[in-house]
Amino acid sequence: MLELRGLTVRFGALRAVNHVDLSVDEGALVGLIGPNGAGKTTLIDAVSGIVPAQGEILFDGERIDHLRAHRRARAGLARTFQSIELFDELTVRENLLTAAERSSIASGLGALVGSKTKAGAATIVDDTLNLLGIVELADDFPSRLSLGQRKLATVARAIAGQPKLVLLDEPAAGLDTDESLALGATLRDVAKTGVSILLVDHDMGLVLNVCDYIYVLEFGEVIAAGIPQQVANDPRVITAYLGEEGESLVAHGETLIDEVIPR
Repeated sequence: MLELRGLTVRFGALRAVNHVDLSVDEGALVGLIGPNGAGKTTLIDAVSGIVPAQGEILFDGERIDHLRAHRRARAGLARTFQSIELFDELTVRENLLTAAERSSIASGLGALVGSKTKAGAATIVDDTLNLLGIVELADDFPSRLSLGQRKLATVARAIAGQPKLVLLDEPAAGLDTDESLALGATLRDVAKTGVSILLVDHDMGLVLNVCDYIYVLEFGEVIAAGIPQQVANDPRVITAYLGEEGESLVAHGETLIDEVIPR
């Protein structure tokens, strides 16, 4: 669904992302992790068309690196941001409708009469609320929600646009352990519907437990990639997060999963 070939982002003399190759299969949940300043958000900014980049970006088999952000979105590429971008004056249902109605029009329902278009969008919203497990929040305003609920509503709005791929930027930031676990289970449910997900997050417990495959960035470059257990045991990854202490853990046969993220 997504393939990056030599993706590079420069800000003056700084290479924030340096020749990254990365792929996300259809229906896969792929993680992207790394220390602060590793270039994770810059990478998804480049994929979504917010910042200019060099290299090739293939989406659903077609190159999109020449397209502007809104055209990438229309092609089925959605994303969330670290800050919660909900319309506070709208209910959760109405927030989702803003995405679902655009999706209905883009998929051809706009050719139908208005009432049928709205019915189609309403069905999409109902299905999304059920999928994310937030039906009881439908008529609430964002200001009344907890942080965890607001995060779920943000993800739900992205899903309501019926994307092929969702780029999630730090969806677990600020969540407690239980909320993070609930979010992880929800993301697995979303992936089972066929939606591909690229998950960027600092919560390594979340990423290691829910992702099919993980890429690790440091200083804009991929330093490791593999299934969660491979990444958790990679000395370069542990060193990137824990420094010399991490090297000591590897030397004693201990793992990132066991020592850094108790289960």
